[in-house]
Amino acid sequence: MWLYLAILVGLYYLLRWHRERQVVSHLRDKYVLITGCDSGFGNLLARQLDLRGLRVLAACLTEKGAEQLRGKTSDRLETVILDVTSTESIAAATGLNEWLTKPDFVKMLNVNLLGVIEVTLSLLPLVRKAKGRVVNVSSVMGRVSLCGGGYCISKYGIEAFSDSLRRELSHFGVKVAIIEPGFFKTFVTSPPVISRSYQEAWDKASPEVKEAYGERFLARTLKAVGSLEKKCTHDLSLVTNCMEHALTACHPRTRYSAGWDAKLIYLPMSYMPTFLVDAMTNWSKPRPAKAM
Repeated sequence: MWLYLAILVGLYYLLRWHRERQVVSHLRDKYVLITGCDSGFGNLLARQLDLRGLRVLAACLTEKGAEQLRGKTSDRLETVILDVTSTESIAAATGLNEWLTKPDFVKMLNVNLLGVIEVTLSLLPLVRKAKGRVVNVSSVMGRVSLCGGGYCISKYGIEAFSDSLRRELSHFGVKVAIIEPGFFKTFVTSPPVISRSYQEAWDKASPEVKEAYGERFLARTLKAVGSLEKKCTHDLSLVTNCMEHALTACHPRTRYSAGWDAKLIYLPMSYMPTFLVDAMTNWSKPRPAKAM
């Protein structure tokens, strides 16, 4: 019985491997819009797809970023200035929920969720006519809420928006994929930026909140943030390779887990009982001064 089961599993993965190796034909005739191309994942993906021969329209936040990207790519790539993914705004709205205000959440959601939705909706008529694809970048924090603030909320929103979009557009031959990276070394995971955000949120918190958490809690939190960089993967191509596959494969996946931490830690955690995930996440965090 176990032998038959092993054979079936082996055949399943062999068939899946074969299907995922099939690439869309005439890639040089395909157009791709990528947002956030000044740096990070967007910048690397733009260069990667340009090398594959696709016609890339790279949306950058600044003219300087656009000029630098044009200097590293072919004449096929075109740039446009579009303020959709300001990583500075994302990193500046980090903190515990009780330390933040409504405007902090609004800022994060405007940049990280509503901006994505706005751009996607504006291009849907063209995508539908072309039977094209939508590839949205979520995060492992769209599966497991590891911190307070609007970041996890925005990523859960990306997941929900992408799932509903995929089901609606499947009738028109449009495919929607979600990329769920683990922790990678980008501006968003920069310890100095995150630490500054935590400190600013603490400085604005009420005396009651400060008394409940205590200075020691802040100090230990900042120390944990300082060690974040050691946990981050430096090879951004692990993410952009998933994006490229989602755009060019004949049979793309619905979800891609990028990075070993995503595959071996956070993806399994998302299927665990809630009480166990709560215990695992709280175990590694400092306790507030007034904790029970």
